[in-house]
Amino acid sequence: AKPENIHRKALLPCAKTSFMTDQAKTTNAAGYRVLARKYRPKTFADLIGQDALVRTLTNAFSTGRIAQAYMLTGVRGIGKTTTARLIARALNYPSGPAIDMPEMTSQCEAILESRHIDVIEMDAASNTGVDNMREIIDSVRYAPLEVRTKVYIIDEVHMLSKSAFNALLKTLEEPPEHVKFIFATTEIRKVPVTILSRCQRFDLKRLDAGLLTQHYGNIAKLEGAEADEEALQMIARAAEGSVRDGLSLLDQAIAYGDGKVKTPDVLSMLGVMDRTRVIELFDAVMRGETQKALAEFSTQYEGGGDPQTILTDLADFTHWVTRNKIVANSAQQDSARSGIEKRRGAEFAQTLSVPHLARAWQMLLKGIAETAMASRPDQAAEMVLIRMCHAADLPVGDELVKLVKAHQATPSAPTPLKRDISPSQFSAPVMGAAQVALKPAEPPQFEAPPTTMQLNRFEQIIALATEKRDVKLKAELERFVRPIAVSDGKIELALEPGAPPTLTNELSRKLEAWTGRRFMVLVSKSGGSATFASQKQAAKQTAEREVRELPAVQAILKTFPGAEIVKVRDPDTFMPTETLPEDHDEESR
Repeated sequence: AKPENIHRKALLPCAKTSFMTDQAKTTNAAGYRVLARKYRPKTFADLIGQDALVRTLTNAFSTGRIAQAYMLTGVRGIGKTTTARLIARALNYPSGPAIDMPEMTSQCEAILESRHIDVIEMDAASNTGVDNMREIIDSVRYAPLEVRTKVYIIDEVHMLSKSAFNALLKTLEEPPEHVKFIFATTEIRKVPVTILSRCQRFDLKRLDAGLLTQHYGNIAKLEGAEADEEALQMIARAAEGSVRDGLSLLDQAIAYGDGKVKTPDVLSMLGVMDRTRVIELFDAVMRGETQKALAEFSTQYEGGGDPQTILTDLADFTHWVTRNKIVANSAQQDSARSGIEKRRGAEFAQTLSVPHLARAWQMLLKGIAETAMASRPDQAAEMVLIRMCHAADLPVGDELVKLVKAHQATPSAPTPLKRDISPSQFSAPVMGAAQVALKPAEPPQFEAPPTTMQLNRFEQIIALATEKRDVKLKAELERFVRPIAVSDGKIELALEPGAPPTLTNELSRKLEAWTGRRFMVLVSKSGGSATFASQKQAAKQTAEREVRELPAVQAILKTFPGAEIVKVRDPDTFMPTETLPEDHDEESR
């Protein structure tokens, strides 16, 4: 043999060994089942958190009151499809329909693995038309091949078209004895009432974080993984009641930590910060310490925290403190909270009032939405924290009322504007120490309506309507009335086209109520001076024309192209607090 052939033969075993090793790795990777599939419940005893459903089905199966169709609804990952397969297995258990199924037969395995010929699963999201329903209607006439009952499981049933629902109605109402229907949906409101009325409905409830924490801990032990209690609590909170979402996160955490589920790893994986850091941020915000709050936010942001997630965690802790204040022993009942959250949450609940917490909650809700839409989320989140720290020194409505009443009682002694909060754990004054001296409010003076009043000018009538705050009558008098003469008890006027037909009667009635005297209102078809609205407009135009002719104003308009005269005010009556009209933008100002 040639040397090169010998060399090739020597390499063959090595190449074969390498190929077998890669093939084994590929097989192991392909054969791995995620935790959400591996630990699916196989009996109703394994179905956690759905006691009402299990009890109803147990009593129904024991008495033979088995419905023809079931409707399962709930959030994603709560176990709707799994429950549907369990019901299909219970209907076809070898010893008869039963909830207790101790023996795992080949038929049971096929049903749970969605490969049984008589248990047909269909995704309504990809089979929405009436033709798909016709296939079911045609097949229900045939008896099952291997089990007693043919079961149709339709997932996301709300995706069916209106025609498909209508085609299914008759069969769903009177199906053959050997056919059962099980529907699952996340949006029950989109299912027609005609379908719901033919089904037995079960609302699978969202699981609380404490139950999920315990469930994930048991699965971690079965997987041989070390798991911190706090890490499991964070995964349970992130799952938001969904078993599947939490199992996916647990699967990822085990892989991330190489078989160990540690708190720092989960924090890094979820992109959230340690709960103690959230508490410190809450502490700084409630104190009104802006610099400390911004420094804490910067630390969390530089550590990989998402701005929106930071504000969301802050809102979650705000809700937690508020709930502790309202519900007694709430801190001890929530097993998903860590020890420091329970302790600090109870301390904050004793020192902070509900109005202050509610205001912080509202500001955070608005701030989270702003941060989600901002091009720079970090800057938007910082602005939210600045607003909250600034508002920490401001009293709420009831405190402001008490403050004003206190000043009315003792006007010489100004009351400090700060909240009565002095928790032992706070070393600095809480909520700032700003003080504002309010001017004592004088009680309003009410005068009895006059019995007589002399009205000799039409301007006096408009002024009286303004004083009585009758905006409608004032506007109509200025716009539609051309005054002719006003004397004691007699008013002569002319009306503009479009004037309300009841204007004169209303004017006479209200003048009598305001003055205590009767007024005769005479209407002339012509004559009269211009309406007050026209006079105001003419005066405004004249004033603007005169002002525009001033050399100083002309120089300003020439220096700033595009500038315009918005309003002309009398210097004797000008108030610095007056604002420009709303229809002018900042550039015009």
